[in-house]
Amino acid sequence: PEEKLNLDDSQWEDIHVVTGALKMFFRELPEPLFPYCFFEQFVEAIKIQDNAARIKSIRNLVKKLPRPNYDTMKILFEHLKKIAAKESVNLMSTQSLGIVFGPTLLRPEKETGNMAVHMLYQNQIVELMLSEYSKIFGS
Repeated sequence: PEEKLNLDDSQWEDIHVVTGALKMFFRELPEPLFPYCFFEQFVEAIKIQDNAARIKSIRNLVKKLPRPNYDTMKILFEHLKKIAAKESVNLMSTQSLGIVFGPTLLRPEKETGNMAVHMLYQNQIVELMLSEYSKIFGS
């Protein structure tokens, strides 16, 4: 059954409620927005030293994603880029957004001992995709 939301309800005035709902939606998906089978490939891509090669590798991986994942990701990152553009007001830089959304959008299927290392890469991947949005999602 489809739930009807009243966005005029005062609870939605608090941006943290909206952000929490968005993050919960992505966390509750049966599989993350970045499918499990892509996790290691994205991690390997972010480790590439040459910036141009790193961007190209991420772009190629993004293009291989299932269409619904790609379309959702493109819209989400476009929105997050708008948030980062208003960093002077909201204090949310691409780095902050990477920290907030990285582990929600991108995670390994099996949590292993190197969670701290994974978290660093998760954040960096989201950050790169925001800062290089046009190169990654552009035609």
